Amino acid sequence: MVAVDDKSLTENTASPNRTSLWGGRFAGGPAEALARLSVSVQFDWRLAPYDIAGSRAHARVLAAAGLLNPDELGRMLAALDDLEAACASGSFRPTIDDEDVHTALERGLLERLGSLGGKLRAGRSRNDQVATDLRLYLRDHARGLAVRLIELAAALVEQAERHLDTPAPGMTHVQHAQPVTFGHWLLAHVHPLLRDLDRLRDWDLRTAVSPLGAGALAGSGLPLDPGVVAKELGFETSFANSMDAVADRDYAAEFLFVTALIGVHLSRLGEEVVLWTSQEFGWVELDDAFATGSSIMPQKKNADIAELARGKSGRLVGGLVAVLTMLKGLPLTYDRDMQEDKEPAFDAVDTLALLLPALAGMISTMTVRVDRLAAAAPVGFTLATEVADWLVLKGVPFRDAHEITGKLVALCAARECALDEVSDDDLRLVSEHLDGGVRQVLSVRSALAARTTPGSTGPGPVADQLVSVTEQLAGWREWAAESVVPR
Repeated sequence: MVAVDDKSLTENTASPNRTSLWGGRFAGGPAEALARLSVSVQFDWRLAPYDIAGSRAHARVLAAAGLLNPDELGRMLAALDDLEAACASGSFRPTIDDEDVHTALERGLLERLGSLGGKLRAGRSRNDQVATDLRLYLRDHARGLAVRLIELAAALVEQAERHLDTPAPGMTHVQHAQPVTFGHWLLAHVHPLLRDLDRLRDWDLRTAVSPLGAGALAGSGLPLDPGVVAKELGFETSFANSMDAVADRDYAAEFLFVTALIGVHLSRLGEEVVLWTSQEFGWVELDDAFATGSSIMPQKKNADIAELARGKSGRLVGGLVAVLTMLKGLPLTYDRDMQEDKEPAFDAVDTLALLLPALAGMISTMTVRVDRLAAAAPVGFTLATEVADWLVLKGVPFRDAHEITGKLVALCAARECALDEVSDDDLRLVSEHLDGGVRQVLSVRSALAARTTPGSTGPGPVADQLVSVTEQLAGWREWAAESVVPR
């Protein structure tokens, strides 16, 4: 179900009998300016299947309370099924007179059932309807985002497997620091995605609370059972406080926090790819299918996907800030300001649904220039820490070992030579603790082989890490495949 834009909405024919969910105490209809400001159906129409699911559950609870007889319930459910099919095919669409998704769907129900359709409104309000619809929509789409996150993580894992022992110059402050394996570096981008998946699941547990039955704010005087509705709609439980149920948008703000943080993680990955593919680095070559060119410079090959990952993080962060700012001064319970929660949430879903597959394709098809990475790994005296550690193993306090190694680096910088090119005599001039034996640790391979502790960059720990993340991703695939919304 897609959103309806303003143009398609205005091109629809207005209903000759305008449906409204309010207005009995008003002598006339709303001014055009108010109607145009108030209308939300152009973006909340995507909630239609979730609103219909809620209507089915509500119809059944009305029947259980004796407010619909079996024949009326059967006709109501059949009409809702027909309306859902018409929405999916596009044969039923909102019109310019429909204020929101709820109004449009009630119109569709009245067209099918006449006055019987009006019975469905008993015991519920747009306040608890929209809160329920948005929870259902976000819980449903969170699984879809999880699938895309898993695909990106799997692409990174696949590249990491290929480069389990490929040496690279690890960096701090964007300066060469210590040798690492490129597989370890790639997996460093997987772990934030795993945490994002954790956050989505934790968010889902807190969001699995049904507001339906809270009414406008005070609950219902009709003998309805919110727990039954909650169970049918796939929620874990129903609301504990009817005022909180319709006023709560924590779940929307928290969802936007999770998506904003995902955006930040994707932006950091994108920035690294931009650096890796630059002429200055030249570590990675992007596949032609996942790069763009220049309209004036024929030689250009641009990492646009990576750059868009950086750029789109801004709109994800902006959506979070917009909703937090909207909520911060609202009195209980429902206020029309809360209409502003949906567009940022929908935009976050749409943005990540576009971005994640593109990033996964870019990562899975990129070519890593192993020769350039290996050549860069020792540049910038990245093996200096190996000298300090070698001294420590000989009993030199690390404070002293650090100073000695720093003097050795200064000597090499002045002479423009590598650490292993210093003569034995010059080593002894730097410190009585240095001798030719230090050269045994002055290779990238020995430095990587020395990293055997869990979680470190040596080939062994990286292989263990690959096993662990692969198992975790398998578990996440099972969670993402779960259906939380009844079909």
